[in-house]
Amino acid sequence: MVLRTFERHLAREIFSATALVTAAFLALFGFFDLIGELASLGKGGYQLLDAVGFVALTLPGRIYEILPVTVLIGSLYALTHLARDSEITVLRASGLSTTEFLVSLVRIAVVFVVLTLAIGEFVVPPAEKAAQAMRLRAMGSLVGQNFRSGLWVKDDLSFVNVREVSPDAGLKGIRIYAFDTEFRLHSISEAESGIYLGDQQWRLSKLVRTEFLTDGAKVEWLDTLDWKSGLNPDLVSVLMVNPERMSLPTLYRYVSFLDSNQQKSARYEIALWKKLIYPLAAVVMMLLALPFAYMQDRMGAISVRVFSGIMLGVGFYMLNGLFSSLGVINSWPPFYSAITPSVIFLLAGASLLWWVERR
Repeated sequence: MVLRTFERHLAREIFSATALVTAAFLALFGFFDLIGELASLGKGGYQLLDAVGFVALTLPGRIYEILPVTVLIGSLYALTHLARDSEITVLRASGLSTTEFLVSLVRIAVVFVVLTLAIGEFVVPPAEKAAQAMRLRAMGSLVGQNFRSGLWVKDDLSFVNVREVSPDAGLKGIRIYAFDTEFRLHSISEAESGIYLGDQQWRLSKLVRTEFLTDGAKVEWLDTLDWKSGLNPDLVSVLMVNPERMSLPTLYRYVSFLDSNQQKSARYEIALWKKLIYPLAAVVMMLLALPFAYMQDRMGAISVRVFSGIMLGVGFYMLNGLFSSLGVINSWPPFYSAITPSVIFLLAGASLLWWVERR
């Protein structure tokens, strides 16, 4: 549908303001992320350029996370700027109703919905995986993941093969080929599963260990064994990204796998619903900004309203994470855990608009 003249003007103002706010937030987050990476400099071959590359690859994930917030702030700035110049007053005096204004904002918001969905589905997952792989390679970890037999990792004098890795960094089907200092095979250990205990310690379950001696071989069967290794969840995460940054097909397949094995899948179901619902938050944020445009200048300067938008955006971001955690802890229905923050802010925006309209 062809946008009317005022819609094109409104869209230009909102797009430019949102782009500026997004760039500012990315610069801020990128700076703090880089500061956080400085502690890892010097580990293996990890240098400053590697840290910069790692932070750059994680920026798409940041864009996906903050886009609804920057849409709110950008829309708030653009609308209040138009209100200050009396452009909105002229539009309303010309017969533009609140409903028509809302419809125009929804049309503009569709662009951000599509952009958020596209970034979350097609850019973030491969970028996150590439970032982790680059970081680990620079630190000297050797990882192969394109083999039919699963993940292969070189760990000091051992080679570790993991057949399956779950998104919570649990290991299944573990084989450890240990060599001595003269590169002779010393032992082979096979474990059914392993969980990370922290401090470079793994607990292997249902272990069969074959040790090769000069006069033969010795076989041991152990229920559990604590295994110290440089292999850690960060290294394992090369095979996947966090549930919130997985693609929809990957999340759906893993939820189906957990359900078929009668395992808990609440965290991943919530992430799946959030992936579907989160892009729509751009619409909610833009509608929430409209009541501020209807307020007269005597109720506050643009800077005050933009600050209010920042606080609302931060509140939405925190509420979104809070309901995800509460949903997992309290076994709430995943759909409601994912949609509740957006509904709360939609109702808040509708209430605020109703109040402003009746002043």
